[in-house]
Amino acid sequence: MQTGLKITAFAAALAATFGAAYGVGQSLDLVVEDGASASAHDDRHTPGASAPQDGDGRGGHETTPAGGLQISENGYTLDLGTLGVEAGHRTELRFTVRDERGRAVTEYRREHDKELHLIVASRDLLTYRHLHPTRAADGTWSTPVDLPKAGGYRVFADFTPAKEGVGNLTLGADLAASGPYRPQRLPAPRDTARVDGYEVRLDGTLRPGRGSGLNLTVSRDGEPVTDLQPYLGAYGHLVALRSGDLAYLHVHPGGGPGDGRTEPGPTVSFTATAPSAGSYRLFLDFKHDGVVRTAAFTVRAGTEAGTDTETRTPAPDASDAPDTGTSDHPGDNGQGTGHGH
Repeated sequence: MQTGLKITAFAAALAATFGAAYGVGQSLDLVVEDGASASAHDDRHTPGASAPQDGDGRGGHETTPAGGLQISENGYTLDLGTLGVEAGHRTELRFTVRDERGRAVTEYRREHDKELHLIVASRDLLTYRHLHPTRAADGTWSTPVDLPKAGGYRVFADFTPAKEGVGNLTLGADLAASGPYRPQRLPAPRDTARVDGYEVRLDGTLRPGRGSGLNLTVSRDGEPVTDLQPYLGAYGHLVALRSGDLAYLHVHPGGGPGDGRTEPGPTVSFTATAPSAGSYRLFLDFKHDGVVRTAAFTVRAGTEAGTDTETRTPAPDASDAPDTGTSDHPGDNGQGTGHGH
């Protein structure tokens, strides 16, 4: 594109043009990867159905459920009170989780040290926020957020209601940041990411429909980091998002602090299952010296017919690094960030 697209984030203008509930994400869902043309996908894809094409333009069949594609599930709805923000400006993001009768949910089970985990990611997967909102007595959640660039974003609420018999849910809703917008390429797959002087190496691959191991090894100044600190009940927290529709994957750590067998580094291990073939972004949060940092990787699952292979280049490029700053600590020159908790 030669010129930026001027977008308006707020509800009235978006509703007039595209429809109140659906237009924001569809009008801005532009992900260009490896020279492929920009394309749009329907966020309201149902797990278990045929998957939309991913950022490579290849189709995939949904083999396991993925979260975050629906705003409502099992009688629970994500009611996003903030419909849009202005890029580069700190804004209070407010939302409520409602039950089947429209009542605000006020009781949750704590998982990974929190009642609810909030993820905000840009549609090009270059901006990522893992936020910790606070809940008021009436069930309204809020957190400050500062999104660095204009475009479409997806908000994910990952939680488990306290109601008996209800499992973990991940609900998703669209958010727009206003300002001049330019689509960007998904970074190429690489097995190493650098953030704030740390280097994180990825070993392992995602496989469609079956679990596989992902080992992430942290070093600093060429030396392994063997004293990682617990973060959200583990030595690392990993989120995976599918390019194109931003399907959210639950990625589980293999062990944790105090279990008598898990070491505090340098390697943090996870088990993950890709819901389909395609391109994914992995975001690893790890804590060291009292600061949480985020390393990001692009991986491809099952990109060759009948295989689970993927191709990676060996070293990261600064231009590929995401903005992973929190609302309090924006990214450092696009090379990732550290944020205290």
